[in-house]
Amino acid sequence: MLASSYNTILVTFSLIVAILASYTALNMAARVASARGRAAVLWLVGGSFAMGFGIWSMHFVGMLAFSLPIPLGYDLELTLLSLLIAIGSSAFALWLVCQRDMPRLHLVLGALLMGAGIAAMHYTGMAAMLMTPQVIYVPWILVLSVVIAIVASGAALWIAFRLRSDSDKVFFARIGASLVMGVAIVGMHYTGMAAAQFPVGSFCGAANSGIDTQWLAIVVIVVTLAVFAIALIISMLDARTSLLASSLDEANSELVQLALHDNLTRLPNRILLDDRLDQAIQKSTRERRNFAVLFMDLDGFKSVNDIYGHHAGDRLLAEVAQRILDTKRSEDTAARLGGDEFVLLIDPGEPEDAAALAQRLVESLAKPYQVESNTLHVSVSIGVAVYPGDGETAHELMVNADAAMYHSKEAGRNCYSFFEPKMNANAHAQLQLQQELLGALDRNEFLLHYQPKVVAPAGPMIGVEALLRWNSPQRGMVAPDAFLPLAERTGLIVAIGNWVINEACRQLKLWHRQGHDSWSIAVNLSTVQLGHPGLVDTVRDALQRHDVAPACLVLEVTESTAMRDAETSLIILDQLTSLGVSISIDDFGTGYSSLLYLKRLPANELKIDRGFVTELAQGNDDAAIVSAIIALGKTLGLKIVAEGVETAEQQALLTRLGCNTLQGYYLGRPVAAEKLLASLDSVQEIPSK
Repeated sequence: MLASSYNTILVTFSLIVAILASYTALNMAARVASARGRAAVLWLVGGSFAMGFGIWSMHFVGMLAFSLPIPLGYDLELTLLSLLIAIGSSAFALWLVCQRDMPRLHLVLGALLMGAGIAAMHYTGMAAMLMTPQVIYVPWILVLSVVIAIVASGAALWIAFRLRSDSDKVFFARIGASLVMGVAIVGMHYTGMAAAQFPVGSFCGAANSGIDTQWLAIVVIVVTLAVFAIALIISMLDARTSLLASSLDEANSELVQLALHDNLTRLPNRILLDDRLDQAIQKSTRERRNFAVLFMDLDGFKSVNDIYGHHAGDRLLAEVAQRILDTKRSEDTAARLGGDEFVLLIDPGEPEDAAALAQRLVESLAKPYQVESNTLHVSVSIGVAVYPGDGETAHELMVNADAAMYHSKEAGRNCYSFFEPKMNANAHAQLQLQQELLGALDRNEFLLHYQPKVVAPAGPMIGVEALLRWNSPQRGMVAPDAFLPLAERTGLIVAIGNWVINEACRQLKLWHRQGHDSWSIAVNLSTVQLGHPGLVDTVRDALQRHDVAPACLVLEVTESTAMRDAETSLIILDQLTSLGVSISIDDFGTGYSSLLYLKRLPANELKIDRGFVTELAQGNDDAAIVSAIIALGKTLGLKIVAEGVETAEQQALLTRLGCNTLQGYYLGRPVAAEKLLASLDSVQEIPSK
């Protein structure tokens, strides 16, 4: 047999080509798997060529590394045929690994077909030398080379299938897999070469008519490197393009999310809610059934924002949204309109379903919230409108549900109400009143009336209570009960309350200059005002601006207002008393205060509610209650004021029970500042006995 040898440099290069071919194959598999439609076909064709040419070029570099003591050459037709076999085998492999699943049977059959294809490529390439006599193959080594080709093909298919997705970790896994696959391919080739024996006297028929080996070496090396470079560059560019496309898809999804959902709570916003409402209307009309809209508005949320800041308010809103999601049914749509307004679309929804769900929401949202070590309390007012009885369009349903919600507010809050036609008229009236109220302060439409407070039983007068009035150009003199609740709901009460404090101090200073320097003036504080962080600064500025002694200003706080958030109220009231102003507990006996908190409140005065005074008669229950309140107040060191005194009997009895100060129509009606001095002459005295 002829002695053979190998060029070490070309053998090494064949190994490098095999590894590059393996990496290209794995990369192409990822591209084909991720592409769709025409792009997938183009990647399959291009990948098959790049992968097949890579395997074929490794084979021929290995052939060029082989040498005999006779001239060698390669038949062009058989050489091209071996290339086509390599490309066909590669196309089958890429197609197989890009299927959704690869059962074990498919893997085995694929390994057999691909291994047979690679073996066919190798031995067709050997046949291209046109040796005479023919090459003799050692049977067991030939079979071993085919087995190696099949096993290597199976391993390559399994690895390519597992690594066809793109990620940072897969990149390093492909490099390791390429090394294993490259060694396996080279092992098959050189095992097949070891099986070949060339008898003495053999000659190569293609040595003169075939492709020159030196020219072939140059062509194969250059073309191989070019194919690999082009394939990898295109693959990386495509991966980059896919990454950019994925990023654009994510950005587009995020934009859609932002456009259709509330950024804070991630609930659908008004735009998406309108679309869901339109869909519900169409579906309900088609199927002739009902659905309900629940309009929710939080009670007391503004106070949370004012006292604890907007960050705490945002955390609270997120928690409210989560409770709504936990309470609603899976088929319902919850949305946030903005601020503290939420809507729940119940589809389908009969009135009894809406009532049950509304009650669960009232109970759930009223439970305490823990936000940044603070325990917060809010409740919810809910209005319910049912399609089609309460509106046939989305706009009508929302307007009517909103009107029902305002009815819940007026009914005491923390409840739900179904829409009734009469609510619309009231809602429109409230909206009109709100619009007029918005500009009343700027137009100087507010004024104060002053009611005398006298030493029991009949004088002298020691001060007044400032009572707000609204002189509306359209409505005339509007009673406080008609606009103050609206001012509190809209937050206007803070600006109006600041004006009252300033105006009361200004007027008191005028009376002091007129010689009534012992008078004090009482101003009522609302719940919203007491919770506003700027209250202390407002009081301090008003006292300094008008040079009024702090002790002459009495701030009246209702019992229920002081107890709504007792700990916070205590802090603010302590800050006010540190200025030197007096604190009066107004309407005492009508709330549900704790005696522990009452003891801690920095109050100077206790004011008995007019409800006890109105029915006051000697010996009845109200007299006993008033007597107990007076005794309690005196025990705590408080001055006792009774309001609502309208008869001489009430005046006399309250005096005997121990009241320090009296106030009421019998002693003096609320009047404008310029009429107050004249009205003092009408103060009644106790009839002599």
